[in-house]
Amino acid sequence: MAEKNQNQYQPPESNGYHRNDQESLHTMEDEEAKRKKRMKWTIGIIAFIIFQVVQALFFVLVIMKFKSPNFRVSEFNVQTFNIGTQASPSFDMSFVAPIRVKNTNWGPFKYDASTISFTYGGVQVGQTIIPKNKANFKSTKKIDVNVTLSSANLPTNINSNLGSELSSGVITLTSQGELKGKITVMFMFKKKKTSQMNCTMAINTTTKTVQSLLCK
Repeated sequence: MAEKNQNQYQPPESNGYHRNDQESLHTMEDEEAKRKKRMKWTIGIIAFIIFQVVQALFFVLVIMKFKSPNFRVSEFNVQTFNIGTQASPSFDMSFVAPIRVKNTNWGPFKYDASTISFTYGGVQVGQTIIPKNKANFKSTKKIDVNVTLSSANLPTNINSNLGSELSSGVITLTSQGELKGKITVMFMFKKKKTSQMNCTMAINTTTKTVQSLLCK
């Protein structure tokens, strides 16, 4: 009976290999998870740095790029218009001039009071005053001013040319002015800028309208 029990099957003793394989597998999975986590952190840091660089470039190249605002007169209709003849040339006119100050900067443009001169043949025939004000960022300031022009002080040689223009039905005038001010970005970055107006307009004496307008 004892001999029979001794011949019964005995399971082999465990040598620990299976447990070591499982531990190795878990270790590899942990290392892979850590590697993926480090990669995510690296990608996030690189993306953040790139975003900061783009922001800095945008700030320097766009926001901090100060430009002189555009200063010009727009088309208008003449309210009163009295003209002479080719033999006795003269003109007197009045109108409301639509002045525009276009500010493309990222900060307001505060400008001082200024004067716009209207000339014929290089001789001043009238002027108007632009009051002190400001043009907000990325906007156009609209100013309507009353203007009265007269050829009474034109010299004789200019008057002869005026007679020719009156016979053609078109008078050529020029408006010139200078607007000095300061642009402020983010309440701390300031830059002085000067805008120039130099517009040439052809006024139709029959329709009393601006036939053509060119501003440099």
